[in-house]
Amino acid sequence: MSNLGFRVLPVENRPDKVLVKEFESVVTPHISDNMARLSAIGPELRPYHKGGKLTGTALTVKTRPGDNLLVHKAIDMAEPGDVIVVDAGGETTNAIVGEIMMRIAQKKGINGFVINGAIRDLEAIKEDVFPVFAVGVTHRGPYKDGPGEINVPISIGGTIVKPGDIVVGDDDGVVVVPAEDANRILQLVKAQQIRESEILESIENGTVDRSWVDASLREKGCEIIDTADQI
Repeated sequence: MSNLGFRVLPVENRPDKVLVKEFESVVTPHISDNMARLSAIGPELRPYHKGGKLTGTALTVKTRPGDNLLVHKAIDMAEPGDVIVVDAGGETTNAIVGEIMMRIAQKKGINGFVINGAIRDLEAIKEDVFPVFAVGVTHRGPYKDGPGEINVPISIGGTIVKPGDIVVGDDDGVVVVPAEDANRILQLVKAQQIRESEILESIENGTVDRSWVDASLREKGCEIIDTADQI
């Protein structure tokens, strides 16, 4: 019988590692733009590490706020390239991970943590390039009692994260790309990169076309008065 709410499941399907690696060269705003700007997992999740891109495959954890027993299990079962994504309810009273767990994860080749909750040992985390995204910081440590679940769909900031989804994080935040849509999204993002590089070049050489602004305003019914005598 399934022990709903207190169970550990495997990741059934991981995306191709070459595909995941391609997301290292793209930024979260471009990914977000090509996913209808609805798939960010919360602006309150901020990077606390020294700097560097987060890219990897989601290993999900749903845990009781302030309890990290299932997060320890997730670290033990994670594969190199995984990102441990934890829904701890957004509660920041107790930390979910700290330096010791970070060091174990680094040694195992885990690519980072995304914690919908708090962390601690900030001095060590902010001096390291190991990606750690969280809601807040507290010195208060966690409990280790459970319950919780590993590798079930979780929700953070209204976005569903499934085991095996592709996680990308940078200074602008974290976005999750459903594994089944990753190839298509990547191609759209690369096309946007080209378009925006052309725009930046036109700004630099003074040929940028801004006529779309007035055209859009007029289309929406805005009256544009250029001189005072037109009033």
